[in-house]
Amino acid sequence: MIAIEIREPGDADVLVPVERPRPAPASGELLIKVAAAGVNRPDVVQRLGRYPPPPGASDIPGLEVAGAIEGIGPGVTGWREGDAVCALVSGGGYAEYCVAPAPQCLPPPRGLDLVAAAAIPETFFTVWTNVFERGRLAAGESILIHGGSSGIGTTAIQLARARGARVFVSAGSVEKCVACERIGAERAINYRETDFLAAIRDLTGGRGVDVILDMVGGEYFARNVDALAVDGRLVEIATLHGARAEITIPTIMQRRLTITGSTLRARSVAEKGALARAVHANVWPLVESGAVKPIIFRTFPLASASEAHRLLESGQHIGKLVLTVA
Repeated sequence: MIAIEIREPGDADVLVPVERPRPAPASGELLIKVAAAGVNRPDVVQRLGRYPPPPGASDIPGLEVAGAIEGIGPGVTGWREGDAVCALVSGGGYAEYCVAPAPQCLPPPRGLDLVAAAAIPETFFTVWTNVFERGRLAAGESILIHGGSSGIGTTAIQLARARGARVFVSAGSVEKCVACERIGAERAINYRETDFLAAIRDLTGGRGVDVILDMVGGEYFARNVDALAVDGRLVEIATLHGARAEITIPTIMQRRLTITGSTLRARSVAEKGALARAVHANVWPLVESGAVKPIIFRTFPLASASEAHRLLESGQHIGKLVLTVA
């Protein structure tokens, strides 16, 4: 099969098409003939040499795929060869074939083609577990989403709005702010022109928001804490601007704040399977009704993965990038 290999840590040009043996499904796994694979920020970090795959995972990048089942490993029930499927994987997505643990596989939502379905698993699973499980966002509450125009951001906007929350976001241009408001944000704050903390205080009458989903880290941390309401929850999912920050502990104590965060890739199959079931039960109906959809900015042929990475790193996109396999 053709796969995209990281020749060595480096810029996007180190992503090269190579021939690899087609994987075989082990016990509890499905072999997927890949139609499309999502491109995500962790793929870039892996390419740079800063996010190695967990033990036992493929070194081929790619954390989400959609396609058709080509083979079924021992012990797997409920699937047949030829079934359409989308899956969360720990690696191996940038290839013509990919194996996935069966508990991490779902039938694509009705009405979505396989390109759209490939944009769901990593992003929607991440948003569900962080915003609704760890962040406990409830109807009637408010959320601030940083990076509102990213794949994670556009997903979080729609899911939070569909579940009855007030949604505020930060984004880096007028175009991105308009796009965020078009898909459900009550107010998008252009962080290049406006201090998001001052804006949130104004928008909430000084109360603050109940939940913040942050992928920036660094200098945002202290302002995030100050932007939270009493009993607020700060959820950290990335550290694009730095992994270290100072914290004033009494502020957290006095306002009963919760600071949490998570990663997804290294979780066990059992944990990811439970998450898949929760997403299927809670999110699939919203997608199938048309209330929520993956926002796809552009697709690229598999062999042009380096071009997709360059666009992702430029930040000049709104929503998801997807690789397609002929």
